[in-house]
Amino acid sequence: MSAYAFEPPATPALPIVEESVLFPVRRVLCVGRNYAAHRREMGGDDRDPPFFFSKPADGLAPPGRDVAYPSQTQDLHHEVELVVALSGGGADIPVERALDAVFGYAVGVDLTRRDLQARAKDKGQPWEASKAFDDSAPISAVRRWRGAPPQGRIQLSVDGQPRQDAVLSDMIWNVPEIIAQASRLWRLAPGDLIFTGTPEGVSAIGRGQSVHAEIEGVGALDFKVV
Repeated sequence: MSAYAFEPPATPALPIVEESVLFPVRRVLCVGRNYAAHRREMGGDDRDPPFFFSKPADGLAPPGRDVAYPSQTQDLHHEVELVVALSGGGADIPVERALDAVFGYAVGVDLTRRDLQARAKDKGQPWEASKAFDDSAPISAVRRWRGAPPQGRIQLSVDGQPRQDAVLSDMIWNVPEIIAQASRLWRLAPGDLIFTGTPEGVSAIGRGQSVHAEIEGVGALDFKVV
């Protein structure tokens, strides 16, 4: 007899570049306002520290599929981000040991119901409805990586028109610092993903539009909003 009242859902998983095995996803954490120009773009102050929020693992949209335009919004925004994939973890990880937990990196897009987010901010309410919906996190295959994190160009275009273009070295908190800080708030574990924040240039996308996101050395992601 099964130990469950019904069949449990499958574990969300991502392809790994040039490998036949999959990367199983446990949890998705996201860093907000980690580029100074985007922080100003969103009405923040350069002195504000970045903060964390989360998305559901089943909100990931793996590569090779269209992304559904979500309900209850008229203002869907794109935010391209470097995603850190962990194969290690723990609590209170020192910055100097944080990269030991890294499996690799991926290209991610944090989709946001901006109108719902603005209303939630005005009322001091949680952000889940604006950030944690189905298909809210399109993501590329994971590329295994050892050593210093990527520092190159991060870009996003819509229907061939450039929207976001920056370099990863512009991040206020770097990858080891982000991992260390997250481990003070949660016990990290293999399978965790961390979206590391987006540069300036976020803007709206609509049904029928095609998105291309790319991070130098990491990979590329293409999807259409339907």
